[in-house]
Parts: sequence; C-alpha cells; structure tokens
Amino acid sequence: MTGEATNRTIAFASTIVVVAVTFSLLVLGRDLLIPIAVAIMIWYLLNALAKGFNSLPLKKFQIPGWASMTLAIITVLIGVALIAELISDNISQVSAAAPVYQANIELLVKKASQIAGFEKPPDIAAIFGQIDLRLLATRFAAATASFAGNFGIVLIYVLFLLFEQNGFHKKLHALFPDETRREEIESLLKRMQKQIQTYVAIKTLTSLMTGLISYIILLMVGVDFAEFWGFIIFLLNYIPTVGSLLGIIFPALLTLIQFANPVPFFIVLGSIGSIQFIIGNIIEPRLTGSSLNISPLVVILSLALWGSIWGIVGMFLCVPLTVIAMIIFSYFDRTRPLAILLSGNGKIETQ
Repeated sequence: MTGEATNRTIAFASTIVVVAVTFSLLVLGRDLLIPIAVAIMIWYLLNALAKGFNSLPLKKFQIPGWASMTLAIITVLIGVALIAELISDNISQVSAAAPVYQANIELLVKKASQIAGFEKPPDIAAIFGQIDLRLLATRFAAATASFAGNFGIVLIYVLFLLFEQNGFHKKLHALFPDETRREEIESLLKRMQKQIQTYVAIKTLTSLMTGLISYIILLMVGVDFAEFWGFIIFLLNYIPTVGSLLGIIFPALLTLIQFANPVPFFIVLGSIGSIQFIIGNIIEPRLTGSSLNISPLVVILSLALWGSIWGIVGMFLCVPLTVIAMIIFSYFDRTRPLAILLSGNGKIETQ
C-alpha cells in the first residue's frame, strides 16, 4: 500500500513538473511558437478549402487534388491582399479625419460637463495625455507593418508544411510499423483535424454573418469606414465572448465620436448588440451542436490562459488549442480525467 501511494505521489509530482516545464516553454518560446501555431491553423484552413473545392458537384468532373490546393492558396492570397488594401486605405482616411474626431470629443466632453453641472469642462489634453489620433494612426500603421513582417515568416512555415504533408503518411508508417498502433495515431490525428475544421468552418460562417449584417447597419446609419468595421467585427468574433463585446463597443464609440450625438450611438449599440446576441447565443450553438464538446467555462478560462501566455494571438487560437489538448488528454489513461473536465458533457471519445 505504501509503495502504491509512493508511486502515485511520484506520478503526481512528475505531472506537475511536466506542466510547469510546458508552460515555461510556451512563455519563453512564444516568439518562435506563435508563428508556427498560426501557420498550422492556416495550413488547416488551406486543406479544408482544398477539400471543399475537391468536393464541388461538377457533374462527373472532379477537381484534382493539386488544382484544389492551388485554388485554396489563391483564395487565401486574394483575401490577404484585399485585407491589406482595406487596412491601408482606412489608415489614411482615419489620419485625415482625426482633427474632426478630436473636435467632436471635446464637444462631447463639454456637453457631458454641462449636464453634470461643472462650470468648466475638464481639460481633455490633461486627462487623456494629449490624445493625438493622427499619431495613433501612424503607430497603428507601424504595428501593421510589423505584423506583415511576421506574417511573411508564417507564410514560409505554411509552405514547408504543404511540402511536407505529402510525405507525412510515409513517415507515419516508418515511425509506427505496428499497424494497430499506427491506426490509433491516425485516428487521433483525424479527430483533431475534424473537430478543428468543424470549429473553424462554423466560426467563420457565423463571423461572416455577423460582420456582413453589422456592415449593413453601420452603412445605413452613415458611420465612417463601415466596411473596415465590418471586417474588424468579423475578425473579433473569433475571440470567444470578449471579441463579441469589443465588436459592439468599438464601432459604437466611433459612432459617438463621429456624430457627437447619442442617438446614432444607441442605434448602433442596440442593433449590433442584438445581432451578436442572436448569432452567438442562438444560431451558433445550433450549428455547433455536439460537434465541439467543450465546456463554456473552460472556453472562458482558456481564453484568459492563452491570452496571458500568447497575447492576442492566444485569444484567437484558444479554442483550437483547447480542442487539441482535450483530444490528446483523452488518448492516455492518466490524463483522461482532464479531458473529461474539459468536455461539455463529460462524454469523450477514447478512440
């Protein structure tokens, strides 16, 4: 009995050490690991797009695998180019409109001070540290350029992943000569790929719906840069909970600054908030169903955890990373209880 208790203690201590070392590596190696993680997600997306093109109903003709992947790569590159052009155009427009926005901020503060009963409105420059929207736009442009540089590294990783994927099955056969063991590993990888692709597909669809409807609302109200904010809302929707809230607050605040009038602000706030609620709490759960068996509490905790480790990129990747962790944990007897805790209903696939 004493020996069994000792073994359990050693196993528990070993687990703690492994977890501590893993988190240390994730934090210390974030500059290396983040581009790799993003590249893997883009690689998943490319394969999902290629699979979609390959399964298009074109009578008796079927698009070859190489042509499907080529179309997927072209689609992603066109999307990236359109996004880059959208961001570049809006940065220059924001810089030009900055003085008007700053004047509207001063007017809003003056009105608020009068309502509050202050004889003299507070000094905006003193409160906000002399906000210069033109300078903020310039800094955002610099940050975008830095992101573009990192994205170049990501693209290189993606290319190497695409080159390596054709020989992956051969390596798997060489690594696991035993057919039973190899089938177990292939089953594990297929489960990971299926659940991640399901999440990405559903999240992309619902985010696209949210961004498009929000764009129409902003366009009808007359908000500046409606297409840019539609894209930002689409992008933020990938971040669970927090992203949806930011997708409501940011365009609503811009509306308030642009018009210096609370009526358009409340229209945008109420309408986009309603769209986020309906799609996020009614449509998306019905589409997802039981295909993504993760506890909502775990999603929030993973958002905080991965956000603290990898910042904004960790927030975007928190759900796929948690899915991967849950599937891997379910594969081993010692870590299966962790997979059950991460799941939404306590039921996990063991094969």
